[in-house]
Amino acid sequence: MDEYLGATWFLDRDSPAVVELARATTRGASSDLDRAVRLYYAIRDDIRYDPYAASDDPGAYRASTVAGAPSAFCIQKAILMAASGRALGIPTRLGYADVRNHLTSAKLRATMGSDLFVWHGFTELWLDGKWVKATPVFNSSLCERFGVLPLDFDGTSDAILHPFDAAGRRHMEYVREHGSFADFPYDRLMAAFRETYPGFFDKTRAAREPDQAFDPERPPG
Repeated sequence: MDEYLGATWFLDRDSPAVVELARATTRGASSDLDRAVRLYYAIRDDIRYDPYAASDDPGAYRASTVAGAPSAFCIQKAILMAASGRALGIPTRLGYADVRNHLTSAKLRATMGSDLFVWHGFTELWLDGKWVKATPVFNSSLCERFGVLPLDFDGTSDAILHPFDAAGRRHMEYVREHGSFADFPYDRLMAAFRETYPGFFDKTRAAREPDQAFDPERPPG
């Protein structure tokens, strides 16, 4: 289990920002399961989900960077949860899958050129003798805006994205599993992004107007 507890450049579990987040979030918790659940909800709701936070800058994927960010996307949030879990002595690893989001915004679909999200990220935690998947991605206010049920986590069952929304419409479809990793596979992920979404990072850097589906408090322009 040592490889799932140690620090890496991306999962900098010993950094002050990660240690403080982990301790503050779980203060008073009596078990690893309780700590994991508290950590999940803090990362899910206190850091706004924003797919435009995707970047080709390696530094954007360090857990300590994500800990201080107002928004992040699934891969970054999963890294933060994994590093924070390790800071608490909970073995963690990163899991990835390609998913099709049937309810994404028109602006994001146009920017990506697809509704397929390659290498969607989640966290796996070793709790009570088994690996449990946690996906601390969509904050509850975003779910309300899209009519999607918030994804809950109890530490005993896998928390994976809902296949349908609150109205029964198709939502998330898992297309391909990529497996589990002790550290963030930056090079593999960037290669997949550049192949699947040509020019995506250039487009997001050049964008002048925000996608208000994900950032309603920021006015266009």
